[in-house]
Amino acid sequence: MRLVIARCSVDYAGRLDAHLPEANRLIMVKADGCVAIHADGGAYKPLNWMNAPNVLAEGEGQWVITNPKKETLTITLHEVLSDISTELGDDPGLQKDGVEAHLQELLAASPDSIEDGLTLVRREYPTAIGPIDLVCRDGADQVVAIEVKRRGEIDGVEQLARYIERLQLDSSLGDIRGVYVAQSIKPQAKVLAESRGFTWVEVDYDQLRGLRSDELKLF
Repeated sequence: MRLVIARCSVDYAGRLDAHLPEANRLIMVKADGCVAIHADGGAYKPLNWMNAPNVLAEGEGQWVITNPKKETLTITLHEVLSDISTELGDDPGLQKDGVEAHLQELLAASPDSIEDGLTLVRREYPTAIGPIDLVCRDGADQVVAIEVKRRGEIDGVEQLARYIERLQLDSSLGDIRGVYVAQSIKPQAKVLAESRGFTWVEVDYDQLRGLRSDELKLF
């Protein structure tokens, strides 16, 4: 991980053009090649970024990052205030509690218990901001991103929205829809999910383990 704090301006050229005027910012370069530019605010979301794979060419006072789609991110360094690199090593990832992890495992083994016609593409599908619990395809071959929680709250809906935002950067996946799955989902989370165009599903953990009748509550 390389962290550079610099007074910089940034220009993106690709599907559209974007410009960040000169200001102090954090530039993050991850080991996988992802480059992200952050302001001192705005929570998790960078002002601009370039996902891997890409090529970073460092010149005198300027970085040019180019990806296979020929999009370019040009960072002009007016003043470098700090430049440090640290080897983080392997990360074990987010550890879910036992019930939530097992629930995800059961749903991965039987995605049609969420919705008829779903087939699993991958469990823990990687993105630049973390893995999506399940990625499936439905009967119409549309990609379906699924976030699994033990208790469904608003933050889980927001998390699913961020993951779908990352998946949409890959045009090869086509249209993507979201499904929010939990043992119980709070009313506010249901409303938010529906407002985002997501489906929500409440599942019975004991039922999935084969202890109860095969009945799901689906909205």
